[in-house]
Amino acid sequence: MKEVSGSFLSNNDKFYEISRLNNSDVDYIHFDVMDGKFVSNKNITVSELPKLIDFAKKKIDIHFMVNDPGKYIDKICFYNIDYITIHYEIKNLEDYIDKIKDYGFKVGIAVKPETDIEKIYYLLDKINLVLIMSVEPGKSGQTFINVSDKINKLKQEIINRKLNIKISVDGGINDEVLDYVKDCDILVSSSFILSDLDKNVDILKNR
Repeated sequence: MKEVSGSFLSNNDKFYEISRLNNSDVDYIHFDVMDGKFVSNKNITVSELPKLIDFAKKKIDIHFMVNDPGKYIDKICFYNIDYITIHYEIKNLEDYIDKIKDYGFKVGIAVKPETDIEKIYYLLDKINLVLIMSVEPGKSGQTFINVSDKINKLKQEIINRKLNIKISVDGGINDEVLDYVKDCDILVSSSFILSDLDKNVDILKNR
């Protein structure tokens, strides 16, 4: 059975969307945080993020699509958060990894579709999750990019090294792409599951 992380649409009422996810069977609520620099969109401010986290009643999975995650992390360091994920492609990556670990959170590394998965292998001993992007980060509703080769490579590396790392995939996740992501542990979905929460969460978990 897969775990499902429900991502809310920040262009809608954020608290309403989170309340829907609170009352669903998702395992996590996935926060996409964008700064308008690493990606073109900006959606959740530094001051807004703690209020939204406080409203969530599920386990929390945060994906920072920002150049400087440090200022956000400092604001949420006292909250009960499961995973904080930052992008491989940012500067000072290992400093941020250390910061997240120092606060006691599990660390995730996200990779863009064009990033070679082997580039992050040197980090695997330091992290708990890899988030493979199956769309370009920053916009909802994009078409799924087939990243099954990347998933399979990473899975084999994790098995060979006997590591305890979860693989998550995010972008265009719906009932039509499940064969491509069968080796993942966590599926992140927004538009698909929000269109029919009970039915579509069950499909992602069990099909």
